[in-house]
Amino acid sequence: MTDFSDIQTGIKVINPATGKVRQSYDFMSLQAVSKIIENMAKTREEFLKNSTVSGRAIKMLKVAEILKSKKEFFAKIITEEMGKPISQAVSEIEKCAALCEFYAENTQDYLKPELIKTNYSKSYVCYEPLGIIFAIMPWNFPFWQVLRFAVPNLMAGNAGLLKHAPNSTGAALAIENLFKEAGFPEGLFRSLIIDVDLASYCIAHPKIAGVTLTGSGRAGQSVGSQAGKALKKVVLELGGSDPYLILEDADLELAAQECVISRLSNAGQICISAKRIIVVDKIREDFLKIFLEKVKKYQCGDPLDPKTNMGPMAREDLRNQLHDQVERSVKSGLKLYCGGKKIDGPGFYYEPTVFLDVKKGTPAYDEELFGPVVCVIYAKDTAHAIEIANDSPYGLGAAVFTNNLELGEKIAREDLRAGTCNVNARVSSDPRLPFGGIKESGYGRELAEYGIREFMNVKTVVVG
Repeated sequence: MTDFSDIQTGIKVINPATGKVRQSYDFMSLQAVSKIIENMAKTREEFLKNSTVSGRAIKMLKVAEILKSKKEFFAKIITEEMGKPISQAVSEIEKCAALCEFYAENTQDYLKPELIKTNYSKSYVCYEPLGIIFAIMPWNFPFWQVLRFAVPNLMAGNAGLLKHAPNSTGAALAIENLFKEAGFPEGLFRSLIIDVDLASYCIAHPKIAGVTLTGSGRAGQSVGSQAGKALKKVVLELGGSDPYLILEDADLELAAQECVISRLSNAGQICISAKRIIVVDKIREDFLKIFLEKVKKYQCGDPLDPKTNMGPMAREDLRNQLHDQVERSVKSGLKLYCGGKKIDGPGFYYEPTVFLDVKKGTPAYDEELFGPVVCVIYAKDTAHAIEIANDSPYGLGAAVFTNNLELGEKIAREDLRAGTCNVNARVSSDPRLPFGGIKESGYGRELAEYGIREFMNVKTVVVG
């Protein structure tokens, strides 16, 4: 179990459905964190020396097995800590199990040496793990976000040190114990319970080889600058304001369904959700008729009830921040179609909210709204829709809906400025595909072969 031998006051995790304290945790001290890092460095060296990729794969398949056999247990932690409806939380755990199986099967191929033809007798590239990777992770996918960094890195021979969001501390400790239960050495993956100051200490620590963050742009600026100062490799997956373009020949039923699921799942608290739905004028009324009927099917309820499709927001301060953005958007001249209110009673519930005809220069257009607020923007035609889509400082994901697949693919490939661009499907992360953003959505990639190589020394070997 985690070492609490030298601790100081720390965290209260509040169940967002009830507003009551679920669990309290103490912060670890500087001395405790230093000891953990020193021990982890020794553990990692022994692990690398005495393990093979195939041996690690056996352990990672055990992780997958445990996730599947205990998925309801892990899902309940997610739901009680950050409010995700239990059915969506179970799906998150199932996706994590698939991630483990994927890297168990593919790491050997991803990291095999690559021969390169030159004038030398032999030249090739090989991949060498860097060491301890420090991760700062968010609460909105408390298992998935952590495992998509940890699984490839442990398979590659790195160690993982986690600072999770405070309200996901239970998830952090459960993940630490998950890897131990599967047979990975104790201390190869650790979850720290620390404040921001000690996160800075970890980034600068000489035994930390790389840093990865999923979080806000402000957090990315801070962590990126600290990692740069310490000359550490860093991967940043930051905010998004994903555009979904609905063109005049789109399958409107499909487009409406994908947009609503994308925007209102997890109470809208997803980096790659459909935050800007851009509809061309010609089919605007027909699309909205279908779309708004689907929005009405999302109702707040007890997140532990399998029938609930929308739970509370994760924290009270986040709900207050979202409500402030909604109120400022109304004051700027936008009209609400529905919602726009906090729900009275216990917990941090917020009504599904829709703004129609969102204009540039309003908070709903210019800012990332991290909650159940739908923003519909009207475009004159396809060219105008593309212009609006790229009118954002973010570049995480984007989608276009059209029955002209050749045109849709061209727009996705050549016109939309984002890390992942889909045609006729909502954006989601997939272990088989690289994931990450551009512009203020960050840099670096997770998942697939690109993700596992981010924290490897791409070593060139030449034999003369």
